[in-house]
Amino acid sequence: MPALLVLVSPAGAQLLDTGDKVVGIFQVDEPPVLDGVLDDDAWAFASVIEDLHQFNPGDHVEPTQKSQILVVYTKDALYVAGRFYDSEPESIAANVMRQGDFAWDDSVTVIISPFNDGRNGYAFDLNPNGVRNQAIYSSVTDENWDWKGIWHGETKITEDGWIAEIEIPFKTLSFDAKNDTWGFNVARYIGRYGESIGWVSSNRTQNPAISGQITGMQGMEQGVGLDVVPGIAVRRAEDFEANTSNNDTEPTLDVFYKPTASLTAALTINTDFSGTGADARQINLTRFGLFFPEQRTFFLQDADIFEFGRITGGEFDSNSTFSNADLQSGRPFFSRRIGLSEDGETIGIDVGGKLTGRAGRWDIGLLGVRQEEFGDLDASDLFVARLSASVLEESSLGMILTHGDPNTNLDNTLAGLDFRYLNTRLRNGGILEGALWIQQSDTEGFDGDDMAWGASFNIPNAEGLRGGAAYKELEENFYPALGFVNRVGVTDLTADVGYTWYTDNSWLRTIYSGVDYQRVDVIDGELQSEQIAIRALELSNDMRDKISFQYFLLQENLTEPFEISDGVVIPVGDYSFDQYCVNVSTGDFRAVAVGGYYCGGEFFDGDQDVGGGFVTWRPSEHFLLYAQ
Repeated sequence: MPALLVLVSPAGAQLLDTGDKVVGIFQVDEPPVLDGVLDDDAWAFASVIEDLHQFNPGDHVEPTQKSQILVVYTKDALYVAGRFYDSEPESIAANVMRQGDFAWDDSVTVIISPFNDGRNGYAFDLNPNGVRNQAIYSSVTDENWDWKGIWHGETKITEDGWIAEIEIPFKTLSFDAKNDTWGFNVARYIGRYGESIGWVSSNRTQNPAISGQITGMQGMEQGVGLDVVPGIAVRRAEDFEANTSNNDTEPTLDVFYKPTASLTAALTINTDFSGTGADARQINLTRFGLFFPEQRTFFLQDADIFEFGRITGGEFDSNSTFSNADLQSGRPFFSRRIGLSEDGETIGIDVGGKLTGRAGRWDIGLLGVRQEEFGDLDASDLFVARLSASVLEESSLGMILTHGDPNTNLDNTLAGLDFRYLNTRLRNGGILEGALWIQQSDTEGFDGDDMAWGASFNIPNAEGLRGGAAYKELEENFYPALGFVNRVGVTDLTADVGYTWYTDNSWLRTIYSGVDYQRVDVIDGELQSEQIAIRALELSNDMRDKISFQYFLLQENLTEPFEISDGVVIPVGDYSFDQYCVNVSTGDFRAVAVGGYYCGGEFFDGDQDVGGGFVTWRPSEHFLLYAQ
C-alpha cells in the first residue's frame, strides 16, 4: 500500500454538529486510477457522504435509490466518486455519447466554491456514459455552460447501478491557497423519475450559496502553473468571381500562467479561433439586434469576473418570455465585440493579454488586445479593467473601465459603477438578489446624453411565489463600444411574477402560472414596445413530459417603415395585436421523444401561424435519429 499523508484527523471527517453540513477530507500521496472501479487504495481513505435527500420532485424526503459519495484529494487534484445504486439498472437513462448537454440522462453534478464565499464557483456534470459538461457561475443563479475547464471523469454501469469517478485538477481552478475550507455540494439525477437527489438544498435549489463544506484543504499545488499551446494557422480564401485566391500561414501561441493559485495570466499571439463552435441559428422578427453568447476559450477564462450589474438576464427564470437581447442590453463589456466584425467575420488579433482572479476581498480583471486592420477599420488597441470588492455578508461593490472601439475608428471610453446585493438567508430558504448600476460613455464626435443606469431585484424561488423586476435607462448617445446594446434613447421596464405548485401526483407534479411584462418607452416620448405575456398554465410530471399555454398582448409603435424581409415593409403606425402559443413535449430521456408547438394570432397588420414538431429516436447510446 502506498504511503498516505493525512492532513485532517479522523474526527474531522464526521459531520459537525453545527446545523451546517461540513466534512473533513484527507490528502493522499497516490491518486486513484479513473476506471469506474473503486478498488484503489486512495478510496479507502476517502470521506464518505451518505446523508443525501430528494429535493425534486419531493423536498427533503427519502430518495427512491441509495447513493454514496466519496471525496479525497492529492496535492494536484480533488477526487470525487459516487456509488449510485439502482434497483432497475437496465432502466438507467444513458442516451448521450457526445460531449456537452445531456439534460435528461442520469447524471451526477459536483458543485465547488473554492473561495467558500457563496458568490462564485464551478459545476461539473457527468452521465453514465462518461460524457462531461461543465459551467462557471456568473452569479449564484446564472451558469455559463460555454466555459471549458480541464477535468476528467470515468464511469461504469454495474449490476446494481453505476459508478462515477471524477478528477478536478487544481490548475483548472482559481482558489485561495490559505483557505482550507471550500464550498462543496453534490447532486444525483435519475432520468426516468425526474428525481434530483442532493447533499444540501434549499427551496429545491443548489448553487454556490446553497452548499455544504469540505475542510482540510492544505498543501495543494498547481505545478509551475504554466501552459503553453503553440500552433500554426493556415488560411485560404478564394474569390470565385474575380478568380483569385489568397493563402496565409502564421504561427500562433497561447500561454497561461498562474502567478498565484487565485490569479491567472494569459497571453495570446496571432490568436486562432478556428476551433470555436458555430452560433445557434436565431430568427429575428424584431427591429432590434440579437444576442449571441461568447464561445472562445481565451475570453471565457474567469468570465464571471467581468460580469457587471447583473445585466445578464439571469434575474428571470429560464422559461421567461422576454427577449434575451433586451435583457442583455446595456452591458459595458461583451467580449464578442473583439475579433469579430458586425457581420460576424473574423478580425485577426495580433496580441492579447489578460490577468484575472481574486486577491483577498478583491476580484480583478484586466484585458488588453491589439486588433488587426480590417477593411476600412484601422488597427486598434482595446482595454478593459474590472475591479470589485466583497461587501456586507454576500454582496459586492465594483467599477469597470473600457477603452477603444473594435468596430469603428472613433475614440471611445466607458466608465461604470455597480452594487450587487445578495441575501441567501431568507426565512423560507429563498434568495434575494438586487443591483444598482450607472455608466457613462465618451465617444468622439458626440456630446451629452451618454449615460445609462439601472436597478433590479429578483426572488428566484423554485417553489411558491417568485418574481422580479428590472429598470434601465439608456440615453441616446450611450455607446458601449466594447459592450452590447440593442436599442438606445429608451427606458426599459421588465417584471415578472408567478407561482409554482408542487403536487403529490407523479402524473402532474408541477403547475406554474404567471405574468411577464415589458414596456420600452422613448425617453421623454411615446411608447416604443409593450408586451404582456400571460403564462396561463405550464404543467409537467415526474417523467418531464410538459405542456404549456401562453397568451400575448403586444403593442408596437413604428416611427419609420420596418422592412421585416426583402420587399416586405410594415408601414409607420401604432399596432396592437395578440398571439397565443401551445407547446407539448415528452421527456428527452425516453427512447422515443416527441414534441410540437403552434403559435397563432396577429402580427402587426397581418396574421401569424407558426407550427412545428420533432421526433427523437435513440435505440442505443451510439445512435440518434432526429426529425423536425
